[in-house]
Amino acid sequence: MIKLSKSRLAVLMLAAWLPLHASAGLLEDDEARKAILDLRAKIDAMARDLNARIDTKSDKSTALDMLNQHEQTMQEIARLRDQVETLANQLANVQKSQKDYYVDLDARIKKLEPQQATIDGRTAEVLPTEKQSYDTAMELFKSGDYKGATAALADFVKRFPQSAYAANAQYWLGNAYYAQRDYKNAIAAQEAVVNNYSTSPKAADAMLNIASNYTELGDDKAARKALTQLVKQYPDTSAAQTAKDRLAALKPVAAKTAKKK
Repeated sequence: MIKLSKSRLAVLMLAAWLPLHASAGLLEDDEARKAILDLRAKIDAMARDLNARIDTKSDKSTALDMLNQHEQTMQEIARLRDQVETLANQLANVQKSQKDYYVDLDARIKKLEPQQATIDGRTAEVLPTEKQSYDTAMELFKSGDYKGATAALADFVKRFPQSAYAANAQYWLGNAYYAQRDYKNAIAAQEAVVNNYSTSPKAADAMLNIASNYTELGDDKAARKALTQLVKQYPDTSAAQTAKDRLAALKPVAAKTAKKK
């Protein structure tokens, strides 16, 4: 049902009698319509403007919220990056420590592991500590420190009696005594080579040195006995050939001594 305004109802009742007034009333009604339409238009415009403002405000708030969230996110990312960097540094330090540890451990293990060495033409396994001790003692001998070499070589033989270097150490110990004119200890040291390391290439040379020490002591009989034994036990060695030459030199001396008697 259409609701009529009072002005429009009055115009309809007087339309037949007052045409001019009717025209005026219709005109007023059109104006009213126009005014209403204008008002509605204004309201719509205001609504649109208000909605636009609300939308704009909402967008700004949303943008502000997003900006705040972005800033918080960036701060969180920065914090996480710091943690990651810290953990990375810690991991790098741990890895370096582990690497250093294993390098050190490997070095220590290598110090304990036997290594191959060629001694007098023979291949043998020796501990790094053995080689280091032997080399140190021999450096003392080569430098002319015979007293220091004597102590070092004697200590080596005591510590490493089963070492592949033991026969050599015992042999050079005898030479160190000989260099100090301690002929008795030199003989004892060389006899230890013959008795304990008879299969060593140094055994024949040790017997030759025994004879030399007896000669220095003036005991030609003992010297000749040592040389004879050397030729008998190690006939194919260069030391045996040297022993034969010395024996030949000793015979005339022995003959002269017998004639004098």
